[in-house]
Amino acid sequence: MKNLVALLITLFTILGCEVKDKETTLKIIDNNRHYYPILQGQELNVVYVVKNTGNSPFILSDIITSCGCIAAKKSSIKTIPPGGEGRLLLTYNSNKNIGYVQHHIAIYGNLAHTDKIELVFDLNVVPDSHYSKDYEELFQLERDKRLEHMVESRENNRTYYLDKDIGEHGYN
Repeated sequence: MKNLVALLITLFTILGCEVKDKETTLKIIDNNRHYYPILQGQELNVVYVVKNTGNSPFILSDIITSCGCIAAKKSSIKTIPPGGEGRLLLTYNSNKNIGYVQHHIAIYGNLAHTDKIELVFDLNVVPDSHYSKDYEELFQLERDKRLEHMVESRENNRTYYLDKDIGEHGYN
């Protein structure tokens, strides 16, 4: 089955000029989702199943998200053959939001009767109960975590060292 889908995608890519002009319809499985609350700083992986209900292959032209906190993996639904399904993979980073948030993701392609299909999800982002950090503080904490992995120990953080064998003026 996977080989057949890969063959169809290759065929549609080769014949892309003819296919782009043909329109199709999509069905989004479980759109308008309401997720349970998450703590600020956590990531949420969102997967939408996109089904091609038309007679032509769907060719994705663009994805536009309502917030920079959502990263979309376009290659997951780049081309969907007629009757086939694709998965749109999204990662939501909650560092930039507090409270109730609703996000919209617009999918553009060779769609019949419309220029885009909109996916929607919402959730509540709960801040730390002791102290609410602003975006800059959360960014700095995330950056510091990444830097910890680059440095093996505190010895590597020194800017210079002195050789014990060299005298006060730099020579023996």
